[in-house]
Amino acid sequence: MTYHPKSDFIAIMMERGFLADCTDYQGLDEALVSGTQTAYIGYDATAQSLHVGHLLNIMMLRWLQKTGHRPITLMGGGTTKVGDPSFRSDERPLLGPEQIDANIAGMQKVFAKYLDYGETGAMMLNNAEWLDGLNYLEFLRDIGRHFSVNRMLSFESVKSRLDREQSLSFLEFNYMILQAYDFLELNRRYGCVLQMGGSDQWGNIVNGIDLTRRVLDHEIFGLTSPLLTTSDGRKMGKSQGGAIWLNDEMLSPYEFWQFWRNTTDADVGRFLKLYTELPVAECDRLGALQGSEINEGKIILANEVTTLLHGAEAAKAAEATAREVFEKGGVGDDLPTLSLSAAELGGGMSIVQIIVKSGLAKSGKEAKRLISENGARLNDAPLTDAGLMIDAAALASPIKLSAGKKRHALVQLDG
Repeated sequence: MTYHPKSDFIAIMMERGFLADCTDYQGLDEALVSGTQTAYIGYDATAQSLHVGHLLNIMMLRWLQKTGHRPITLMGGGTTKVGDPSFRSDERPLLGPEQIDANIAGMQKVFAKYLDYGETGAMMLNNAEWLDGLNYLEFLRDIGRHFSVNRMLSFESVKSRLDREQSLSFLEFNYMILQAYDFLELNRRYGCVLQMGGSDQWGNIVNGIDLTRRVLDHEIFGLTSPLLTTSDGRKMGKSQGGAIWLNDEMLSPYEFWQFWRNTTDADVGRFLKLYTELPVAECDRLGALQGSEINEGKIILANEVTTLLHGAEAAKAAEATAREVFEKGGVGDDLPTLSLSAAELGGGMSIVQIIVKSGLAKSGKEAKRLISENGARLNDAPLTDAGLMIDAAALASPIKLSAGKKRHALVQLDG
Protein backbone atom coordinates (compact mmCIF):
# COMPACT_ATOMS: atom_id res chain seq x y z
CA MET A 1 0.00 0.00 0.00
CA THR A 2 1.76 3.15 -1.24
CA TYR A 3 -1.15 5.62 -1.06
CA HIS A 4 -0.41 8.61 1.20
CA PRO A 5 -3.69 9.83 2.70
CA LYS A 6 -4.61 13.45 3.40
CA SER A 7 -7.54 12.73 5.75
CA ASP A 8 -6.99 11.89 9.42
CA PHE A 9 -9.41 8.96 9.26
CA ILE A 10 -7.71 7.08 6.41
CA ALA A 11 -4.29 7.85 7.91
CA ILE A 12 -5.34 6.30 11.24
CA MET A 13 -6.93 3.29 9.53
CA MET A 14 -3.72 2.58 7.63
CA GLU A 15 -1.29 3.31 10.47
CA ARG A 16 -3.12 1.20 13.05
CA GLY A 17 -3.83 -1.79 10.78
CA PHE A 18 -7.59 -1.45 10.23
CA LEU A 19 -7.53 -1.36 6.46
CA ALA A 20 -7.86 -4.42 4.18
CA ASP A 21 -9.24 -2.79 1.02
CA CYS A 22 -11.06 0.26 -0.31
CA THR A 23 -13.07 0.75 -3.51
CA ASP A 24 -11.44 4.14 -4.22
CA TYR A 25 -8.74 5.37 -1.82
CA GLN A 26 -8.27 8.76 -3.45
CA GLY A 27 -11.97 9.49 -3.96
CA LEU A 28 -12.85 8.59 -0.35
CA ASP A 29 -9.84 10.47 1.01
CA GLU A 30 -10.80 13.65 -0.87
CA ALA A 31 -14.42 13.35 0.29
CA LEU A 32 -13.28 13.05 3.92
CA VAL A 33 -11.03 16.11 3.58
CA SER A 34 -13.81 18.18 1.98
CA GLY A 35 -16.11 18.10 5.04
CA THR A 36 -18.07 15.94 7.47
CA GLN A 37 -19.09 12.62 5.90
CA THR A 38 -21.49 9.92 7.08
CA ALA A 39 -20.52 6.23 7.16
CA TYR A 40 -22.22 3.08 8.37
CA ILE A 41 -21.69 -0.50 9.45
CA GLY A 42 -24.59 -2.94 9.57
CA TYR A 43 -25.17 -5.44 12.37
CA ASP A 44 -27.69 -8.25 12.16
CA ALA A 45 -29.43 -8.94 15.46
CA THR A 46 -28.56 -12.63 15.74
CA ALA A 47 -27.60 -12.57 19.47
CA GLN A 48 -28.39 -10.54 22.59
CA SER A 49 -24.93 -9.05 22.66
CA LEU A 50 -22.10 -8.14 20.34
CA HIS A 51 -18.84 -10.01 20.96
CA VAL A 52 -15.13 -9.26 20.67
CA GLY A 53 -15.23 -10.22 16.98
CA HIS A 54 -17.32 -7.05 16.39
CA LEU A 55 -14.98 -4.79 18.34
CA LEU A 56 -12.61 -4.02 15.47
CA ASN A 57 -15.41 -2.45 13.42
CA ILE A 58 -16.84 -0.62 16.44
CA MET A 59 -13.39 0.95 16.92
CA MET A 60 -13.46 2.02 13.26
CA LEU A 61 -16.74 3.86 13.88
CA ARG A 62 -15.26 5.41 17.03
CA TRP A 63 -12.22 6.71 15.12
CA LEU A 64 -14.54 7.99 12.36
CA GLN A 65 -16.40 10.08 14.96
CA LYS A 66 -13.18 11.22 16.67
CA THR A 67 -11.90 12.53 13.32
CA GLY A 68 -15.00 14.70 12.82
CA HIS A 69 -17.37 12.47 10.83
CA ARG A 70 -20.76 10.92 11.54
CA PRO A 71 -21.18 7.17 12.15
CA ILE A 72 -24.39 5.21 11.65
CA THR A 73 -24.90 1.90 13.44
CA LEU A 74 -27.48 0.13 11.32
CA MET A 75 -29.47 -2.52 13.15
CA GLY A 76 -30.63 -5.32 10.89
CA GLY A 77 -34.21 -5.52 12.10
CA GLY A 78 -35.21 -6.41 8.52
CA THR A 79 -32.22 -8.39 7.21
CA THR A 80 -32.03 -10.57 10.33
CA LYS A 81 -35.32 -12.07 9.16
CA VAL A 82 -33.42 -13.40 6.12
CA GLY A 83 -29.90 -14.19 7.38
CA ASP A 84 -26.51 -13.43 5.83
CA PRO A 85 -25.10 -16.52 4.05
CA SER A 86 -21.56 -15.06 3.78
CA PHE A 87 -19.01 -17.85 4.33
CA ARG A 88 -21.46 -19.97 6.32
CA SER A 89 -21.84 -23.69 5.78
CA ASP A 90 -25.50 -23.74 6.80
CA GLU A 91 -28.58 -21.54 6.91
CA ARG A 92 -28.97 -19.28 9.94
CA PRO A 93 -31.93 -20.13 12.20
CA LEU A 94 -34.80 -17.69 11.61
CA LEU A 95 -35.71 -15.46 14.56
CA GLY A 96 -39.12 -14.00 15.45
CA PRO A 97 -39.77 -10.23 15.80
CA GLU A 98 -39.72 -10.29 19.64
CA GLN A 99 -36.32 -12.02 19.73
CA ILE A 100 -34.90 -9.64 17.12
CA ASP A 101 -36.10 -6.59 19.11
CA ALA A 102 -34.63 -8.01 22.34
CA ASN A 103 -31.30 -8.65 20.60
CA ILE A 104 -31.23 -5.11 19.19
CA ALA A 105 -31.84 -3.65 22.68
CA GLY A 106 -28.89 -5.68 24.04
CA MET A 107 -26.58 -4.58 21.21
CA GLN A 108 -27.50 -0.90 21.58
CA LYS A 109 -26.15 -0.89 25.16
CA VAL A 110 -22.69 -1.72 23.80
CA PHE A 111 -22.64 0.93 21.04
CA ALA A 112 -23.50 3.64 23.57
CA LYS A 113 -20.19 2.90 25.37
CA TYR A 114 -18.10 3.68 22.27
CA LEU A 115 -20.07 6.28 20.31
CA ASP A 116 -21.64 9.61 21.18
CA TYR A 117 -25.27 9.54 20.05
CA GLY A 118 -27.17 12.81 19.95
CA GLU A 119 -28.73 15.38 17.70
CA THR A 120 -25.56 15.88 15.65
CA GLY A 121 -23.73 12.76 16.82
CA ALA A 122 -23.89 9.13 15.79
CA MET A 123 -27.20 7.71 14.54
CA MET A 124 -28.78 4.39 15.49
CA LEU A 125 -31.04 3.22 12.65
CA ASN A 126 -32.97 0.04 11.86
CA ASN A 127 -33.33 -1.23 8.29
CA ALA A 128 -36.81 -2.53 9.12
CA GLU A 129 -37.74 1.15 8.61
CA TRP A 130 -37.54 0.70 4.82
CA LEU A 131 -37.47 -3.09 4.35
CA ASP A 132 -40.60 -4.14 6.27
CA GLY A 133 -43.00 -2.23 4.04
CA LEU A 134 -41.51 -3.14 0.64
CA ASN A 135 -43.88 -4.12 -2.16
CA TYR A 136 -42.41 -7.28 -3.68
CA LEU A 137 -43.40 -6.63 -7.32
CA GLU A 138 -42.23 -3.01 -7.23
CA PHE A 139 -38.98 -4.05 -5.58
CA LEU A 140 -38.32 -6.67 -8.27
CA ARG A 141 -39.06 -4.15 -11.03
CA ASP A 142 -37.17 -1.16 -9.58
CA ILE A 143 -34.27 -2.85 -7.77
CA GLY A 144 -34.04 -6.52 -8.80
CA ARG A 145 -33.50 -5.66 -12.46
CA HIS A 146 -30.10 -4.14 -11.62
CA PHE A 147 -28.67 -7.45 -10.33
CA SER A 148 -27.03 -10.08 -12.51
CA VAL A 149 -27.44 -13.62 -11.16
CA ASN A 150 -24.25 -14.63 -13.00
CA ARG A 151 -22.32 -11.97 -11.10
CA MET A 152 -23.94 -12.80 -7.77
CA LEU A 153 -22.94 -16.46 -8.21
CA SER A 154 -19.32 -15.38 -8.73
CA PHE A 155 -18.99 -13.79 -5.27
CA GLU A 156 -16.72 -15.86 -3.05
CA SER A 157 -19.24 -15.92 -0.18
CA VAL A 158 -21.81 -17.66 -2.41
CA LYS A 159 -19.37 -19.59 -4.61
CA SER A 160 -17.66 -21.30 -1.65
CA ARG A 161 -21.03 -22.61 -0.43
CA LEU A 162 -22.04 -23.92 -3.86
CA ASP A 163 -18.59 -25.43 -4.49
CA ARG A 164 -19.07 -27.53 -1.34
CA GLU A 165 -22.46 -28.60 -2.76
CA GLN A 166 -24.23 -27.10 0.26
CA SER A 167 -27.73 -25.76 -0.13
CA LEU A 168 -28.21 -21.99 -0.49
CA SER A 169 -31.87 -21.04 -0.12
CA PHE A 170 -33.55 -18.38 -2.27
CA LEU A 171 -34.22 -16.51 0.98
CA GLU A 172 -30.50 -16.25 1.74
CA PHE A 173 -29.66 -15.47 -1.89
CA ASN A 174 -31.81 -12.35 -1.56
CA TYR A 175 -29.77 -11.12 1.41
CA MET A 176 -27.15 -9.42 -0.74
CA ILE A 177 -29.85 -7.52 -2.65
CA LEU A 178 -31.36 -6.28 0.64
CA GLN A 179 -27.95 -5.20 1.96
CA ALA A 180 -27.25 -3.34 -1.27
CA TYR A 181 -30.64 -1.66 -0.92
CA ASP A 182 -29.70 -0.57 2.62
CA PHE A 183 -26.75 1.43 1.25
CA LEU A 184 -28.99 3.01 -1.41
CA GLU A 185 -31.60 4.04 1.19
CA LEU A 186 -28.98 5.37 3.64
CA ASN A 187 -27.47 7.46 0.86
CA ARG A 188 -30.88 8.73 -0.25
CA ARG A 189 -32.22 9.47 3.27
CA TYR A 190 -29.09 10.45 5.23
CA GLY A 191 -26.41 11.31 2.66
CA CYS A 192 -24.32 8.30 3.74
CA VAL A 193 -21.29 7.91 1.43
CA LEU A 194 -19.32 5.05 3.01
CA GLN A 195 -20.06 1.48 4.08
CA MET A 196 -17.48 -0.33 6.18
CA GLY A 197 -17.30 -3.97 7.20
CA GLY A 198 -15.13 -7.05 7.42
CA SER A 199 -13.43 -8.26 4.25
CA ASP A 200 -16.04 -11.06 3.99
CA GLN A 201 -18.57 -8.29 3.20
CA TRP A 202 -16.69 -7.00 0.12
CA GLY A 203 -19.16 -8.44 -2.39
CA ASN A 204 -22.19 -7.09 -0.54
CA ILE A 205 -20.58 -3.63 -0.23
CA VAL A 206 -19.68 -3.48 -3.95
CA ASN A 207 -23.28 -4.46 -4.82
CA GLY A 208 -24.56 -1.48 -2.80
CA ILE A 209 -22.17 0.92 -4.52
CA ASP A 210 -23.19 -0.32 -7.99
CA LEU A 211 -26.90 -0.14 -7.17
CA THR A 212 -26.64 3.41 -5.83
CA ARG A 213 -24.73 4.56 -8.91
CA ARG A 214 -27.35 2.99 -11.21
CA VAL A 215 -30.43 4.29 -9.36
CA LEU A 216 -29.27 7.68 -7.99
CA ASP A 217 -26.06 8.28 -9.98
CA HIS A 218 -24.24 9.09 -6.72
CA GLU A 219 -20.60 8.27 -6.01
CA ILE A 220 -20.19 6.31 -2.79
CA PHE A 221 -17.43 4.18 -1.29
CA GLY A 222 -16.61 0.93 0.51
CA LEU A 223 -13.85 0.14 2.98
CA THR A 224 -13.09 -3.23 4.58
CA SER A 225 -11.09 -4.40 7.59
CA PRO A 226 -9.11 -7.64 7.79
CA LEU A 227 -10.76 -10.73 9.28
CA LEU A 228 -8.59 -11.13 12.36
CA THR A 229 -7.14 -14.32 13.66
CA THR A 230 -4.80 -14.58 16.61
CA SER A 231 -1.14 -15.45 15.98
CA ASP A 232 -1.89 -19.08 16.88
CA GLY A 233 -4.61 -19.25 14.21
CA ARG A 234 -7.77 -18.92 16.33
CA LYS A 235 -10.70 -16.77 15.22
CA MET A 236 -10.72 -13.47 17.09
CA GLY A 237 -13.41 -13.22 19.75
CA LYS A 238 -13.63 -16.87 20.70
CA SER A 239 -12.13 -18.61 23.72
CA GLN A 240 -12.28 -22.14 25.04
CA GLY A 241 -15.35 -21.10 27.00
CA GLY A 242 -17.16 -19.67 23.95
CA ALA A 243 -17.79 -16.15 22.65
CA ILE A 244 -16.30 -13.17 24.52
CA TRP A 245 -19.46 -11.10 24.92
CA LEU A 246 -19.41 -7.31 25.33
CA ASN A 247 -22.54 -7.06 27.55
CA ASP A 248 -21.61 -7.36 31.22
CA GLU A 249 -24.76 -9.43 31.95
CA MET A 250 -23.35 -12.14 29.67
CA LEU A 251 -19.65 -11.88 30.60
CA SER A 252 -18.28 -10.22 33.72
CA PRO A 253 -15.78 -7.34 33.38
CA TYR A 254 -13.22 -9.56 35.17
CA GLU A 255 -13.56 -12.34 32.57
CA PHE A 256 -13.39 -9.74 29.77
CA TRP A 257 -10.22 -8.26 31.31
CA GLN A 258 -8.74 -11.75 31.69
CA PHE A 259 -9.34 -12.52 27.99
CA TRP A 260 -7.10 -9.59 27.01
CA ARG A 261 -4.53 -10.36 29.74
CA ASN A 262 -4.17 -13.84 28.19
CA THR A 263 -3.23 -12.42 24.77
CA THR A 264 -0.29 -14.30 23.21
CA ASP A 265 3.01 -12.37 23.18
CA ALA A 266 3.05 -11.99 19.39
CA ASP A 267 -0.36 -10.24 19.32
CA VAL A 268 0.20 -7.58 22.00
CA GLY A 269 1.47 -4.76 19.76
CA ARG A 270 -1.11 -5.39 17.04
CA PHE A 271 -4.04 -5.57 19.49
CA LEU A 272 -2.92 -2.38 21.28
CA LYS A 273 -3.09 -0.52 17.94
CA LEU A 274 -6.49 -1.94 17.02
CA TYR A 275 -8.36 -2.03 20.33
CA THR A 276 -6.94 0.92 22.31
CA GLU A 277 -6.31 4.60 21.63
CA LEU A 278 -2.72 4.63 22.87
CA PRO A 279 -0.24 6.35 20.51
CA VAL A 280 1.14 4.00 17.85
CA ALA A 281 4.73 4.49 19.06
CA GLU A 282 3.72 3.34 22.58
CA CYS A 283 1.87 0.33 21.12
CA ASP A 284 5.00 -0.62 19.17
CA ARG A 285 7.20 -0.18 22.28
CA LEU A 286 4.99 -2.39 24.43
CA GLY A 287 4.62 -4.98 21.67
CA ALA A 288 8.41 -5.24 21.34
CA LEU A 289 9.00 -6.10 25.02
CA GLN A 290 10.60 -9.50 25.56
CA GLY A 291 10.36 -12.26 28.15
CA SER A 292 8.40 -11.52 31.30
CA GLU A 293 8.41 -7.78 30.48
CA ILE A 294 5.71 -8.37 27.82
CA ASN A 295 3.30 -8.95 30.73
CA GLU A 296 3.36 -5.17 31.31
CA GLY A 297 2.01 -4.73 27.77
CA LYS A 298 -0.69 -7.36 28.35
CA ILE A 299 -1.90 -5.68 31.56
CA ILE A 300 -1.97 -2.26 29.84
CA LEU A 301 -3.90 -3.82 26.92
CA ALA A 302 -6.42 -5.43 29.30
CA ASN A 303 -6.85 -2.21 31.30
CA GLU A 304 -7.26 0.04 28.25
CA VAL A 305 -9.77 -2.20 26.45
CA THR A 306 -11.78 -2.87 29.64
CA THR A 307 -11.85 0.86 30.50
CA LEU A 308 -13.35 1.71 27.10
CA LEU A 309 -16.16 -0.84 27.53
CA HIS A 310 -16.80 -1.11 31.28
CA GLY A 311 -15.12 2.00 32.75
CA ALA A 312 -11.89 2.68 34.64
CA GLU A 313 -13.21 1.37 37.98
CA ALA A 314 -14.12 -2.03 36.49
CA ALA A 315 -10.67 -2.29 34.90
CA LYS A 316 -8.97 -1.43 38.20
CA ALA A 317 -11.08 -3.97 40.11
CA ALA A 318 -10.33 -6.67 37.54
CA GLU A 319 -6.58 -6.04 37.74
CA ALA A 320 -6.71 -6.08 41.55
CA THR A 321 -8.61 -9.38 41.53
CA ALA A 322 -6.13 -10.89 39.08
CA ARG A 323 -3.19 -9.87 41.28
CA GLU A 324 -4.93 -11.30 44.34
CA VAL A 325 -5.66 -14.59 42.58
CA PHE A 326 -2.43 -15.11 40.66
CA GLU A 327 0.27 -13.41 42.67
CA LYS A 328 -0.97 -13.95 46.20
CA GLY A 329 -3.05 -17.12 45.75
CA GLY A 330 -6.03 -15.30 47.24
CA VAL A 331 -9.68 -15.33 46.31
CA GLY A 332 -10.33 -11.84 44.88
CA ASP A 333 -13.59 -9.89 45.01
CA ASP A 334 -14.37 -9.85 41.30
CA LEU A 335 -14.24 -13.52 40.30
CA PRO A 336 -17.22 -15.16 38.55
CA THR A 337 -19.36 -16.46 41.41
CA LEU A 338 -21.73 -19.42 41.70
CA SER A 339 -24.24 -19.19 44.57
CA LEU A 340 -25.89 -22.44 45.68
CA SER A 341 -28.75 -22.68 48.17
CA ALA A 342 -28.86 -25.26 50.95
CA ALA A 343 -31.91 -26.76 49.20
CA GLU A 344 -29.97 -27.19 45.95
CA LEU A 345 -27.07 -28.82 47.77
CA GLY A 346 -29.36 -31.18 49.70
CA GLY A 347 -27.25 -33.98 51.13
CA GLY A 348 -24.38 -32.95 48.90
CA MET A 349 -23.61 -32.07 45.26
CA SER A 350 -20.75 -33.67 43.34
CA ILE A 351 -17.73 -31.50 42.61
CA VAL A 352 -18.13 -32.47 38.94
CA GLN A 353 -21.62 -30.90 38.85
CA ILE A 354 -20.34 -27.79 40.61
CA ILE A 355 -17.48 -27.38 38.11
CA VAL A 356 -20.03 -27.51 35.26
CA LYS A 357 -22.45 -25.11 37.00
CA SER A 358 -19.61 -22.64 37.63
CA GLY A 359 -18.82 -22.53 33.89
CA LEU A 360 -15.33 -23.99 34.21
CA ALA A 361 -16.37 -27.01 32.13
CA LYS A 362 -19.12 -27.50 29.58
CA SER A 363 -20.03 -31.06 30.58
CA GLY A 364 -19.52 -33.63 33.32
CA LYS A 365 -17.23 -35.55 30.99
CA GLU A 366 -15.05 -32.46 30.46
CA ALA A 367 -14.99 -31.78 34.25
CA LYS A 368 -13.90 -35.37 34.99
CA ARG A 369 -11.17 -35.13 32.36
CA LEU A 370 -10.00 -31.84 33.90
CA ILE A 371 -9.67 -33.58 37.28
CA SER A 372 -8.00 -36.73 35.90
CA GLU A 373 -5.44 -34.66 33.98
CA ASN A 374 -4.57 -32.65 37.12
CA GLY A 375 -5.98 -29.42 35.68
CA ALA A 376 -8.45 -28.75 38.52
CA ARG A 377 -7.69 -27.10 41.84
CA LEU A 378 -9.77 -26.51 44.96
CA ASN A 379 -8.62 -23.53 47.06
CA ASP A 380 -5.31 -23.65 45.13
CA ALA A 381 -4.68 -27.30 46.10
CA PRO A 382 -4.81 -30.09 43.46
CA LEU A 383 -8.30 -31.60 43.10
CA THR A 384 -7.94 -35.31 42.42
CA ASP A 385 -11.20 -36.84 43.69
CA ALA A 386 -13.93 -36.68 41.01
CA GLY A 387 -16.35 -38.25 43.51
CA LEU A 388 -15.98 -35.48 46.10
CA MET A 389 -19.36 -34.29 47.46
CA ILE A 390 -19.88 -30.70 48.62
CA ASP A 391 -22.57 -29.93 51.20
CA ALA A 392 -23.67 -26.73 52.95
CA ALA A 393 -21.09 -27.25 55.71
CA ALA A 394 -18.29 -27.34 53.12
CA LEU A 395 -19.45 -23.90 51.91
CA ALA A 396 -19.43 -22.30 55.37
CA SER A 397 -16.82 -20.08 53.73
CA PRO A 398 -16.59 -19.68 49.91
CA ILE A 399 -14.38 -22.07 47.96
CA LYS A 400 -12.27 -21.22 44.94
CA LEU A 401 -12.24 -23.58 41.96
CA SER A 402 -9.62 -23.32 39.23
CA ALA A 403 -9.35 -24.87 35.76
CA GLY A 404 -5.74 -24.56 34.71
CA LYS A 405 -3.80 -21.45 35.70
CA LYS A 406 -6.06 -18.80 34.24
CA ARG A 407 -9.73 -19.69 34.82
CA HIS A 408 -11.26 -19.42 38.29
CA ALA A 409 -14.66 -19.26 39.97
CA LEU A 410 -15.95 -18.74 43.50
CA VAL A 411 -18.60 -21.06 44.92
CA GLN A 412 -20.58 -19.81 47.91
CA LEU A 413 -23.66 -20.62 49.96
CA ASP A 414 -26.63 -18.52 48.91
CA GLY A 415 -28.12 -16.63 51.85
